[in-house]
Amino acid sequence: MNEITVQELKEKKESGDDFFLLDVREGFEYMVSNLDGENIPLGDLPSRVDDIKNHKDSEVVVMCRSGGRSGKALEFLEKEGFSNVHNLKGGITAWSKEIDTSMPVA
Repeated sequence: MNEITVQELKEKKESGDDFFLLDVREGFEYMVSNLDGENIPLGDLPSRVDDIKNHKDSEVVVMCRSGGRSGKALEFLEKEGFSNVHNLKGGITAWSKEIDTSMPVA
C-alpha cells in the first residue's frame, strides 16, 4: 500500500502540488475537522466513484480518522483503475498531533 505521511501532505499543500484529496470519513466527522478534501464516506464510495473518475490519472491522497478506512478506499480505487493513490498514514489523528494541535478529531 502506498502511504504518505502528514508531513509530506503538508509540504504538498504548501507548495501547491496538483493532487486530489479524498476524505472518506462520515459527514459528521468531516464537519468537525477537515483538510479541505472532497468528502465521500467510504460506504458511499462505490456508488459515487463516477463523481471522481476525472481524477483517475491524478495523484490521489485518501484520508480518514486513522488510516483504516482510507486503506480500504485505496484498494477499491486501485481496482477501479486509479493509478496513483496514496493512503494518509495516521489520518486526521496524525495531522492533529503532528501538524495542527488545535484541530479537533471526531
